[in-house]
Amino acid sequence: MAFRVARSPQEWRSLSEGERAPGKQRGSVISVGNFDGLHIGHQKIIHAVMENARTENALAAVITFDPHPLKILRPEAAPPLIMTITQRVAGFADAGLDAALVMRFDRALADLSAEDFVRTILVETVRAKRILVGQNFRFGYKQAGNVHLLVRLGAEFGFGVDIIGAAEVNGKPVSSTEIRRAVSEGRVVEASALLGHPFALTGTIQPGAGRGSKIVYPTLNLSAEQELLPARGVYATECVIDGSTYHSVTNIGVRPTFDGQDSSIESHLFDFNHSRENDRLEVRFWNRLRDERKFAGADALKAQIALDISAAQEFFK
Repeated sequence: MAFRVARSPQEWRSLSEGERAPGKQRGSVISVGNFDGLHIGHQKIIHAVMENARTENALAAVITFDPHPLKILRPEAAPPLIMTITQRVAGFADAGLDAALVMRFDRALADLSAEDFVRTILVETVRAKRILVGQNFRFGYKQAGNVHLLVRLGAEFGFGVDIIGAAEVNGKPVSSTEIRRAVSEGRVVEASALLGHPFALTGTIQPGAGRGSKIVYPTLNLSAEQELLPARGVYATECVIDGSTYHSVTNIGVRPTFDGQDSSIESHLFDFNHSRENDRLEVRFWNRLRDERKFAGADALKAQIALDISAAQEFFK
C-alpha cells in the first residue's frame, strides 16, 4: 500500500511499506478526511488537532487521499474538486501542521476493512495517540466504520477519539458540497464565507487569441488545474504571479462578442503590463460583477470593461 508523506507539509518523499512515517517516534494527533476546500469546518478540526498535539507532545498531522475515493468507487458520482492536492498540502502547511500523509486511494485501500485500516495505518504507521474526526466520519471497506466503532477500537488499541462538531454559518453546517454549489453558481462571496478564504484557481498562463491587447486591455489566460469552475461571468479577483499580488478583473466564458466557442479564463491585472506565458498563476475570486454577455462590437466591450475595472477597484477599496 503505497503512500506519499511530508515530514512537514512542504517536504515530500517516497516511502516503501516498511519505512518511517510521521509520528513513528513521538506519536501523532491526527485527523483523517478528504479536506476538499479546507473550509472553516476543516480548519476547526485542524486547530483542535494542533492544540491536542501540543498537550500530547505529539506531531500534529492529517491523512488525506488522492484521488478522491469516489473517483475509484463510483466515478459517475465523483464531485468536481474545489482544490488540487497541491493546494491542500499548501493549506496544511499554512495552518502549521507538522505532517500531511497523502495516501493513494486505490482498490487495495478501498478493500481494507475498518479494523485493518485502524491497525495498519492509524496504529502501526502513524502511532496515533488521539484521533479527531467529525460526527459523520466513515472509514474502511464499504464505509463500514463509524465514530462508534472508532471509539471502541481506540479503547482496544490505546488511542483517544474526539468528535468535533460541524462548523456553521447562518445556522447551517458548512460542507464541501454546498461550497461546490455556490462556486458553480457564481456565488463566490458566499463560497468565501464558507471556505474562510477566497475560492482560487491555479495553473499556467497560456497564449490567448490576442484580442485583449487589441482593445487596450491585455489579459493573462489561465489553463486551470481545478475541476470546479465558477459560473460564466465577470469577477473582481486577485492574481498572484511570481509572489506578487495584483487586483484584477477576470472573465470566465466563451467570448460571445467575438463568437467564441471554447471556454476561457482571462484576467486583466491592474498596474501590470508584462507579457507572460507558461508561468504559474493563481486567481482568487472575491466578488461577481456581472454575467457574461455579447456586445455589439469591440468598442462596446471596451467601454463595459472600463466599467468592470471601476467596479472592481471600488470593491477592493
